[in-house]
Amino acid sequence: MSKRWLIITIAIFTALTILGYSLLLNQTFQEKLGWHLMQWSGRIRVWLNPPQEVAFSSEQSSTEGTLSVPVPLVATMTPEPTHPAQTATPTATLPPIPLAYTIEMDTYFSQHNRWNYCGPANLAMVLSNWGWEGTHDDVARGVRTFSKDKNIMPYELQDYTVEEAGLEMLIRVGGDLDTIKHLIAAGFPVIVEKGPTFRDINYNVTWMGHYQVLNGYNDAEGYFIAQDSYIEPDYIQPYTTLLSEWRSFNYLYMVVYPSNKENDVLNLLGNNRDIDQNYRNALDKAQEEIYETSGVDQFFAMFNYGTNLVQLRDYSGAATAYDQAFAMYDALPNDSTLPYRILWYQTGPYLAYYYTGRYSDVVEKATRNSIEMVRDDEPALEESYYWRGMAEIALGKKDDGIDDFYTCLNYHQDFQPCVKALNSQGIYP
Repeated sequence: MSKRWLIITIAIFTALTILGYSLLLNQTFQEKLGWHLMQWSGRIRVWLNPPQEVAFSSEQSSTEGTLSVPVPLVATMTPEPTHPAQTATPTATLPPIPLAYTIEMDTYFSQHNRWNYCGPANLAMVLSNWGWEGTHDDVARGVRTFSKDKNIMPYELQDYTVEEAGLEMLIRVGGDLDTIKHLIAAGFPVIVEKGPTFRDINYNVTWMGHYQVLNGYNDAEGYFIAQDSYIEPDYIQPYTTLLSEWRSFNYLYMVVYPSNKENDVLNLLGNNRDIDQNYRNALDKAQEEIYETSGVDQFFAMFNYGTNLVQLRDYSGAATAYDQAFAMYDALPNDSTLPYRILWYQTGPYLAYYYTGRYSDVVEKATRNSIEMVRDDEPALEESYYWRGMAEIALGKKDDGIDDFYTCLNYHQDFQPCVKALNSQGIYP
């Protein structure tokens, strides 16, 4: 090579090196490059290790034999209401409502261009309806303590509503169309938690948890009007589709209201105003659906049955129900829309297995069916780390448990269950 071409080659290499370092030091370029690298890395991991192919049943689970529903042992259980005013006397009958009604919502927040903003976006829309001045970013700063939080629980939204926004939030399960319509007609937008199939970050059509604001309905056409942070404002949500997607979250719904309107809300709930009775009603609903459905819907119905038993503290019955639900899951055809993320959103099996002494099952489910289901490098699932840590401590694996509690706090700073768990081991972070 001539001296001239050597100089040109060195100059080009030097220029490219300088350009490369300049781009890498540019924050905007880093974010965009990191985003694309994360996407491609996730796609490769999903392709190499499809999460929907991971089984849920464990060797210890009693899942053989014909379908059976455990008899709930809840006759003598009377948990204290979570809010003193929830014992208010309901009206004898619900007021009549029009065939169609819409609450005008002036504020819409999209969850796009932000990581896991479904919860903050939907809560911000409803809070704004009651005069709260803020944005979805304000809510996110209060409920997302880690940038890649995989899920925001209903209780986290409730805590923010009460502690930061100065309003109240009621959470109930076993919801139905009539209850939602009565709440809307009385001026209360409703947030529902459901499981639609969306295209995820890796462009796979898959089942995932989603919050949605319902602020109107039309009985003649059979739809709700939804402020859907993922799709669009004033989205037409058919009744039938909602019911299908809502089942996977035990028909959970949330109502935000000023404290002076609490009796109005409770009276619209009938006997579901009492939290204990609400779970009994939801238990009956799940039991009916177990025998009325098939396939993945039957899995959800059996899972809901276990979840309601957990809330009624029948942990043995709940564990049996979850065993059967997981056996149903494993018998389903392999498909990307299988609800393999369910333990990211619902932690009932951890409680059922932990409180029946099945600690190895807790560790297995939290590891294989939750933490290891994450196909990026950030399994930000504080509840799974907490319950795995608790089970490890019970199994005599103290160091492993402590490590999990610290990891939990890395993803959710000051998460009180993990703080208290460390305190119980003589550690005060």
